[in-house]
Amino acid sequence: MSKIKFTLFSLRDLLVAFGPMLLMILVVGGLAYKLVDPAPPSDIDFITGQDNSAYEAYAKRYAAELAKNQISLNLQASQGSQENLEKISDPDSVIEIGFVQSGSTDEAEARSKGLVSLGSLFYEPIWIFYRDKKELTSITQFKNKRINVGTEGMGGARLFKQILDVNGMQEVDVRLSRLATTPATVALLEGKIDALIMSSAPDSLILQMLLQTPGIQLFDFTQAEAYSRRFPFLSHVVLPRGIVDFGKNIPARDVHLISPTATLVAHESLHPALIGQLLQAAQKIHGGAGWFSKQGEFPSDRYTEIPVAAQAEKFYKNGPPFFQRYLSFWLANFVERMWVVFLAAGALFLPLSKIIPPLYVWRIRSRVYQWYGKLRLVEQALDEVAPERRQQVAQQQLKNLDEIEEKVNRISIPLSYAEELYGLRSHINFVRKRVQSLLNT
Repeated sequence: MSKIKFTLFSLRDLLVAFGPMLLMILVVGGLAYKLVDPAPPSDIDFITGQDNSAYEAYAKRYAAELAKNQISLNLQASQGSQENLEKISDPDSVIEIGFVQSGSTDEAEARSKGLVSLGSLFYEPIWIFYRDKKELTSITQFKNKRINVGTEGMGGARLFKQILDVNGMQEVDVRLSRLATTPATVALLEGKIDALIMSSAPDSLILQMLLQTPGIQLFDFTQAEAYSRRFPFLSHVVLPRGIVDFGKNIPARDVHLISPTATLVAHESLHPALIGQLLQAAQKIHGGAGWFSKQGEFPSDRYTEIPVAAQAEKFYKNGPPFFQRYLSFWLANFVERMWVVFLAAGALFLPLSKIIPPLYVWRIRSRVYQWYGKLRLVEQALDEVAPERRQQVAQQQLKNLDEIEEKVNRISIPLSYAEELYGLRSHINFVRKRVQSLLNT
């Protein structure tokens, strides 16, 4: 045990020498961790859409992806795009992000409300399902028909009004109802309404059911290209023949549709570090080929009138942040936030590293050197004493030397510094011989 004790470095002296520097780095690092750039929250309030909608289905997939990095999505249902937009922009709302249909606002309004886009995610075509013995080829043919455009919070209602306007019609020219999607579908199947307007990705179960229901027709926007030129937020997409059911050849021919895009919209207060995580999830969920999109087409910084967040632009240009490619999200975020502190600590450590080793050596050797002062006092006492008192003083100093030697023998220092300790012992013996010589005279 004693061998180990005298072989290893002195932990106490190491702490004394290095302690102030380590403490200073820890204090600076702790302050930086709290003040330089706050850590991202571990949960996000996310607004989705109606029950059984594509928005709801996609939101659940986002929640599953982000849960892999210990980030929780608190999902809240809504009536649709317009309500989502209002909740995200409301300063009193806890909602930070959600799905919003393109065309729901404009750039100036979005900027004034502090909204940012993380990009467009998928096409969300306008589907007009109707019951009629003959095929309808023009929007004007829906005059006086009973049409459900969805609740106030849904994006389809606002867009249908714009469609009526460019066709020289007004809402009074049709008999509008504002049922939610599920009861409206039941009403269409029962013949209580003539047409149902939806704006949804094809993942919606209700939509897929309607596409395969006999007697229910899908309106073909033969002027789809013209609509996309008139409204920049709309795209011309084609539902390919047979894509719903190859065996039954549904649809029996290509159907032209006009389509806004679903965008991921957030308030500008959303932590930048979370944007990268959301977009990585978006790539996994929306990056594949679909009914209307090609492989890798989404997510995209196009098709949105809301300004794209700066962090999202970096993601589209350079991919995920460097550290997030190799480290877990929370560790990568810690490194990204603290790199300035790491640089400052490195700059501080370099000069201190030249000072601290000599300081450590001085502390070890000072245990030996302090006793030379005691030896010098013994010699001075002998040199300054009167001849008649020399014997008495010599006896006293001999006792002092014994006490000094006893304490020196208890000094613990690493073996690499043992030479100084043994040198001190020999010098104690040298002074003792001098004292003894005075006693013999």
